[in-house]
Amino acid sequence: MVLSIKKYKEVIIYFCNELGGEIRGKKKMAKLLYFLDFDNYEKNHKSITGDIYHKLPMGPVPDKMTEIIKQLENDKKIKITHTQEKEGYNPTEIYKCIERADLSIFTEEELEILKRTINIYGQLNGKQLEELSHGEAPYIATEEKGEIAYELAYYRGTD
Repeated sequence: MVLSIKKYKEVIIYFCNELGGEIRGKKKMAKLLYFLDFDNYEKNHKSITGDIYHKLPMGPVPDKMTEIIKQLENDKKIKITHTQEKEGYNPTEIYKCIERADLSIFTEEELEILKRTINIYGQLNGKQLEELSHGEAPYIATEEKGEIAYELAYYRGTD
């Protein structure tokens, strides 16, 4: 798997554009990326971002997400703010987009999966996406902290 930094960045900006200009929380971002990549792998036999995912207690987490988001912030393409939403919890990281995504770099199949990801998973919160990911074969079949094999996407039975 080869990391596609340009596509990765544009995916994050696209998600942000399509979800009212912001994404609330690392968990939601991580799960949207997971569903995007694993849905695309199941249908088109490849990942869009090229990232590697690990099984953590709160669900699949992409290795390079934090690094890519930091690059986007440094490039002034997104702004990161924090808000204390619940007492006793870490502040929620909020990603606000500053510009529109460049969709010209995606294939028609990738654009279809991007739209599908927003339509199916976009309105769910991080906790709902976490619970959904926990019920999927790739997560269930992977050891704690282990790398989630993309080939397990074929056992998901996604529409």
